[in-house]
Amino acid sequence: MRLMKKIFVVLSFILTFSIHTKAQELDATVIVNVEQLQTAARERLDNFKNQISDYLNNTKFTRQAWEGEKIKCTFNIFFVAAGDGVTYSTQLVVSSQRAIEGSQLNSLMFTIMDNVWQFKYEKGQAMYFNHADFDPLTSLLDFYAYIIIGFDMDSYYLLGGTDYFQRALDIAAKGGGGQFSNEWQLKSTAYNRRALVDNLLNAKYQLFRQDFFDYHYNGLDLFYSKEDRNTAYKNIAKLIYNLDKMKDQIDRRSVLMKVFFDAKAGEFVEYLKSYPDKSIFQILKKIDVSHTSKYDEALK
Repeated sequence: MRLMKKIFVVLSFILTFSIHTKAQELDATVIVNVEQLQTAARERLDNFKNQISDYLNNTKFTRQAWEGEKIKCTFNIFFVAAGDGVTYSTQLVVSSQRAIEGSQLNSLMFTIMDNVWQFKYEKGQAMYFNHADFDPLTSLLDFYAYIIIGFDMDSYYLLGGTDYFQRALDIAAKGGGGQFSNEWQLKSTAYNRRALVDNLLNAKYQLFRQDFFDYHYNGLDLFYSKEDRNTAYKNIAKLIYNLDKMKDQIDRRSVLMKVFFDAKAGEFVEYLKSYPDKSIFQILKKIDVSHTSKYDEALK
């Protein structure tokens, strides 16, 4: 399976097919919460969940044939306010995961809490994928679809997500000059869309992305093979050691680092609990202060 996935990823960068032969990439679960809205606004949104689900699961976001497993992801949309009958304010929690080879387990790739998402929506309106034009509703979905695909590709192929992160950056740039532009502009906040893609495409984080590949493909995916357990440990630990070496060169408060550690802190504890050198948790406490309590528990 690992070999076939790797072969597919390599070939998918070379071969292109007509639009009719591409398979969709996402297996998205959509959850919508409208409890804060008045009855009339809720009624206008009665088919919103199905439309978003259809859009995410039936759109072909890449130009390559996607013959591997679809990426499991979740879009949890909380409606906060309804304005003039067509304008809505929401919060979005989006997450994705990938299977770990040789097990029935999954690895959480990220969970992002996006606190401000505004858009216009009329009951039953059509939703079309159009990368050329920016739309506050569908372009945000496209943005996160590319982030999801990019993280997945980075975990199977060295820097394999670059093209998709670039497409996400293109959307963010367009959003910064359009309606509801404030939520797309670069800001110094705990989470910011533009900052995330800027980090992902910044040369300062290229070694991290290379280690991200080894962590998953040559680390987690080998962990349940007795013959390769030592190699798995080596590649999981390498990412942590290299982040420690780079701590003065990269901003540990960066959005990318926050997203990464929020997803992986518990995983580090789980997979390194039998690692012979427990000082690795002391290193994690230095480079990931926000999850110190988890690493303290691992040291007990």
